[in-house]
Amino acid sequence: MDVNTTGGMREEKNYSLKHHNTFGIDARCRRFVEFESSNEVVSFVKESKLKTPYFVIGAGANVLFTKDYDGTILRSAIKGINLEPSIDGATMCVGSGENWDEIVSYAVENHLYGAENLSLIPGDVGASAVQNIGAYGVEAKDLISKVEAVDLSTGEIVVFSNADCHYGYRQSRFKNEWRGRYFITYVTFNFSSVFKPCLDYGNIRFYLEQKGIDKLTAEELRKAIIEIRRAKLPDPDVLGNGGSFFMNPIVDRRKFEELLTQYPSMPHYSVDAGHEKIPAGWMIEQCGWKGRSLGRASVYEKQALVLVNLGGATGDEVLHLCQAVCEDVFKKFGVEIHPEVNIIG
Repeated sequence: MDVNTTGGMREEKNYSLKHHNTFGIDARCRRFVEFESSNEVVSFVKESKLKTPYFVIGAGANVLFTKDYDGTILRSAIKGINLEPSIDGATMCVGSGENWDEIVSYAVENHLYGAENLSLIPGDVGASAVQNIGAYGVEAKDLISKVEAVDLSTGEIVVFSNADCHYGYRQSRFKNEWRGRYFITYVTFNFSSVFKPCLDYGNIRFYLEQKGIDKLTAEELRKAIIEIRRAKLPDPDVLGNGGSFFMNPIVDRRKFEELLTQYPSMPHYSVDAGHEKIPAGWMIEQCGWKGRSLGRASVYEKQALVLVNLGGATGDEVLHLCQAVCEDVFKKFGVEIHPEVNIIG
């Protein structure tokens, strides 16, 4: 393996991505380039070093490689946190290579609120702006004010507002029509100085009641979210996984009522007057997949929304399992479920 380091930029060839994806898939890429500053990205692009194909990754928490990648992997190691007080809180400009959960922790420690429900989500800050990560009724878009990126076709630095990014449920323009065009360098978040807990999603209230917590603090809510997640989600360092593998499907009112007639105890969450969200994990479990495996890939025994690498699985094995699960859910419910992870191959 050839290694070349220029300043803060790191470049390697024939590089294993096993430690750059939380599934632990031992895929290799032809070229791997890691940047520590926006200027390095700009210089790299303007010096015409970037050739297709290429793909941008963060911590690899939402990526499944199904084979070796015959191209260039670009990764941010851009760090830094800059706080600017505002009338009702503060804006926080964060390097895209910072660990997401550490930022949530930092915010809570500094009495800045809004991200508590997003605790322990794996990945880097840059990915939060691409995926519009979310959990327990809160999404990254609720906090993001702007995103700075380098246009990989020109090397120019551009800044997008929240509205520019067209955020939706686990969606953004970075994930869709802008896919592969921009390298995110910094994300700016708006945090509030007033703690307004969001407790009506999942089993948060039940957990707090069980713990006897009635005067809730942000620190206690963050701790609750972490314990709830750890109880049902595997540690990637122990069991390779990408967190929630599937997006929860949103169905129209007619389809929802049809399903509710068949399954009166079906859990659901209102999206708007015409749509309901149904937990994909519940649907997968009803199909008998919870705890079942195909080869070295399995549906996690504690949470059917999660697919895991039992050890030595290839990306193709995980993908095959994904396809089998999706087919069975559609056969039983007439509803399509789709992967949340980026499948690269």
